[in-house]
Amino acid sequence: MENWSVDQVCNWLRQSNLGELVPKFREEEVSGAALLALNDRMVQQLVKKIGHQAVLMDLINKYQQQKSGLESLTYCCETASPKYPEVISGKNLKSFFARYKTLQWTSSYALPDFPYDVKCILAEKKCPDHSMRIRIIEFLQADMTKYLGGSLYPNSQQYNIVVNALLQAYPFLDEDGNGFLLWKRALKDRFKYVRRPIEDDEQVLRNKCKFGHRRGQTRKSSCAENKPDDVRVQVEEEPVHLEGSAMDVNIKWLKQEYMKTQRNWKEVDNRMNVTIEIRRKMISDKAPLKDILRLFPFLRCPYQLFREFQLLTHMDIYKKTVEILEIYSENILSLYAVRNNPINIMLQENLKRHTEEDILKYMKMTAACLLLPDVFGDDSSLFVAVNEEVKVVTPVLEVKNPFNVNSCEFALYVEREELAQLDDCTMALAALVAAFHVFDIPCPKRIHRTLSFLESLVFEVRSPASLP
Repeated sequence: MENWSVDQVCNWLRQSNLGELVPKFREEEVSGAALLALNDRMVQQLVKKIGHQAVLMDLINKYQQQKSGLESLTYCCETASPKYPEVISGKNLKSFFARYKTLQWTSSYALPDFPYDVKCILAEKKCPDHSMRIRIIEFLQADMTKYLGGSLYPNSQQYNIVVNALLQAYPFLDEDGNGFLLWKRALKDRFKYVRRPIEDDEQVLRNKCKFGHRRGQTRKSSCAENKPDDVRVQVEEEPVHLEGSAMDVNIKWLKQEYMKTQRNWKEVDNRMNVTIEIRRKMISDKAPLKDILRLFPFLRCPYQLFREFQLLTHMDIYKKTVEILEIYSENILSLYAVRNNPINIMLQENLKRHTEEDILKYMKMTAACLLLPDVFGDDSSLFVAVNEEVKVVTPVLEVKNPFNVNSCEFALYVEREELAQLDDCTMALAALVAAFHVFDIPCPKRIHRTLSFLESLVFEVRSPASLP
């Protein structure tokens, strides 16, 4: 990391779900050496949001700890003497090399030696067809398993390292700038496929229990990697039925925990699981939203809103929304219906001021999100209020300065009150769709076609609604 250029630091930020920090890091010319030299005060000046500050400092600290551990292991290996044979013998020797290999894996990864036919395709810089992609993924999966000592559960960082190495060696595989996500998803799917028939492996059984699987179950609960940092949802347990005082204790704990700065998110998940029955009953009985949020304030957090949606539908709403905007944003912006729309005109003016690819992509996805109701001829005031006051009671987005990377703001309103602050258009759109379902709010007719289009894609309807 010390020798990284500014571009490499920016790529690392994107892979760590901190892509919106890239413009500031480019402006301040933060290289790898500068990144490792950042102190708390510098991070506060560079990064606006406290959550991003915490994530960035944690990543830097983890790298420095890893580096320190690697140097310590190397020193131990070089200086161990016969006087202390127990340091590098027996079980210690196995543990020593296992840890050293893990650190070595993290610091530098070399691609495997692909078969001859794969090498030929890659040498010609041809975009591989489906069967060739499978071949590449199979070899990467086998190589990762070897590096992991037979484990079939790589972590997110290890997936990132392998896919990044592949795209650096063969840049033409990064199709339209979306290659990283596509190859990572394919690699993760391959590991899932390999794990599926394995029933007796100790680690597989342990992880199945951890993520909600039980022997004899045919329905698999969907999982994600992280907690609120990347807004993905992990449903680990079935709801537990509680009564009386036990329910009151859990609700009281949730209300107290919500007031804290540092929250125990794992315990929050557990308590939200065991209180879902009373929460859903209140919502189905049309209890006032204020009462529901007073008892369950964590529904104001986007992560918990998405998690509640997944408990109800078994769908990862955030992941689906990312896919929708990445696939449809260019098509939406090219439609005649939005050519002279003020949002599109504002977008074109702002595109001229930037050259960074990630900023341009962010702006286009934001514009596509805001223009959706206009595409379907719906009432956009029931969908989003851009630089205006919210006037409707149904779920609606409030957006301020949508194309200003440094000052844009997204918020979800329900019953004319702010429910949640959101990081970007993707999170905002996911929260809007989730709110209708989580709070069981009927969709207004004047926005019905837009939401039907989004829901048909989220729920993977066989014949989804299409753009006009």
